[in-house]
Amino acid sequence: MKLFPPPSAADLSRRRFVQGVALGGAVAGLGLLRPSKVWALTSPGQPTVLSGTDFHLEVAETPVNYTGAPRMAITVNGSLPGPILRWKEGTTVTLRVTNRLHSQTSIHWHGILLPFQMDGVPGIAFDGIAPGETFVYRFEVRQSGTYWYHSHSRFQEQTGLFGPLVIEPAGPERYPTDRDYVVMLNDWTDEDPEHIFAKLKKQSDYFNFTQPTVPDFFRDVREKGLSQALAKRKMWNQMRMNPTDLSDVGGYTYTYLMNGAAPAGNWTGIFKPGEKIRLRFINGSASTLFDVRIPGLKMTVISADGQDVAPVSVDEFRISVAETYDVIVEPQDARAYTLFAQAIDRTGYARGTLAPREGMEAEVPAMDPRVWLSMQDMMGAMPMGGMGQGGGHTAGATPGMDMSGMQGMNMPGMDMGGMQGMGNLTPGGQPMVRHARTEYGPGVDMHVDMPRTNLDDPGIGLRNNGRRVLTYADLRSLDGPIDPREPQREIELHLTGNMERFMWSFDGQKFSEAKPVHFNFGERLRIVLVNDTMMNHPIHLHGMFSELEDPNGQFLARKHTINVQPAQRITYRVNADNPGRWAYHCHLLYHMEAGMFREVVVS
Repeated sequence: MKLFPPPSAADLSRRRFVQGVALGGAVAGLGLLRPSKVWALTSPGQPTVLSGTDFHLEVAETPVNYTGAPRMAITVNGSLPGPILRWKEGTTVTLRVTNRLHSQTSIHWHGILLPFQMDGVPGIAFDGIAPGETFVYRFEVRQSGTYWYHSHSRFQEQTGLFGPLVIEPAGPERYPTDRDYVVMLNDWTDEDPEHIFAKLKKQSDYFNFTQPTVPDFFRDVREKGLSQALAKRKMWNQMRMNPTDLSDVGGYTYTYLMNGAAPAGNWTGIFKPGEKIRLRFINGSASTLFDVRIPGLKMTVISADGQDVAPVSVDEFRISVAETYDVIVEPQDARAYTLFAQAIDRTGYARGTLAPREGMEAEVPAMDPRVWLSMQDMMGAMPMGGMGQGGGHTAGATPGMDMSGMQGMNMPGMDMGGMQGMGNLTPGGQPMVRHARTEYGPGVDMHVDMPRTNLDDPGIGLRNNGRRVLTYADLRSLDGPIDPREPQREIELHLTGNMERFMWSFDGQKFSEAKPVHFNFGERLRIVLVNDTMMNHPIHLHGMFSELEDPNGQFLARKHTINVQPAQRITYRVNADNPGRWAYHCHLLYHMEAGMFREVVVS
């Protein structure tokens, strides 16, 4: 039963597919044209790019209106997103950040290798920037690619304090293009994020208006028979979980923005037929994973999290919170193309347009159907009566329920007697995971004993959808591993939570209860993450790259944020070469604030 009354039917109708107002943001676009390495605006009068080595940034409140209701956003230099900061590899940048708010603020340079005192995390890297004060960040730029910056102070990131970073390489571009656009995605809410957080803590599914219904039950009866349908409902009721719990907050509350423009604002990037266009996608959301495609155009993925990868041609990719992907498109026809980014829970979308001239539009595709969480999203690698993993379900289909597979998932209140005598290896030969004693308490409602290790799974809602979808298994960093040494030590951490109570943690311990994780300076580590929950968790380690491995321990790609799917085990290598105190956390903002956060000390 809902603790809060749901919106009225009329309000749901208005908000569910809200398009926003056409020019409601502080800034309408972030278009860039780059002939012969000169960047210029394609939208006149928009102060979107700051280049060089010396920057003056001002954090202040700015009025915005995305839904017809005026609100105040927290912005950088009066724009949302903040201005594109354009640096060059090998230079030293100085950034003077002045706080015009009535509360503390901060800016974290996401994915940037720098001294920990410059990392911008209050309570770990520095004290924060007090009202009226200016903090000077200064550090050498040691990398190139697409990154971003955002506040690390409470919920300021949700209210607009974020922006893109584009770093030119010291040498020539590996993939030269004719035009270059930033495409920054985020989720805007008119509601105070503190109120959103309070509602989630009181009732975790408060914002989920697409829960199982009576018609869903009768559909299952028709398709699978009465006994299977009843078993399915019984299982979910026993677990006190929701098979449609894909996002904490959805399109009934959020308006999804592309470069600061609501769907009705239709951000537009201009091109000439035959040109190569680089699109730098950045997910600057607080809570939303997006599935991105451009109907009528193939996308060639050339970079992940700022690091060049071997080109991969795809129709679609999922971009988790805080990730970046660069793609190249080559439109040949003089027509408009829709940039379509639908939320993972299919309650809304961001959209923009590539076109030969302003004012053109293409058809906006219908959103894909919402798919329920499947057995592989709950149980990982356990045998599931022929239900495969890594793309084994048809998009739009409700997964069948083989209750014999339930013994692979350890949940309070359920009979797990079938776990006896199963041995210590998964069906794929992987070792069974180790659960810390701290995982057994009220903050953890689920343990996955045999997680899946496949990286070729595009994820819930994208499996077998008829499109070529990017997966982590496709990524190959061109520059190789940072260090040829094999890892000397392994650290296993579990991503844990109690979904009903909206409690999130590592190993069952929220940040306030946990000791720092210690890395020895100079050592080569393997980090093992096991997702004991049914939600995606994008995990970000500050100050060092995370070098993703395949299930056999072979290097794949360097990333700064690694999304761990439900019931999945992922490993990556880390070089502990940057001494200091570093944040390590889930980048879903409300999960981080609820406790899925650790401090890492390198010494």
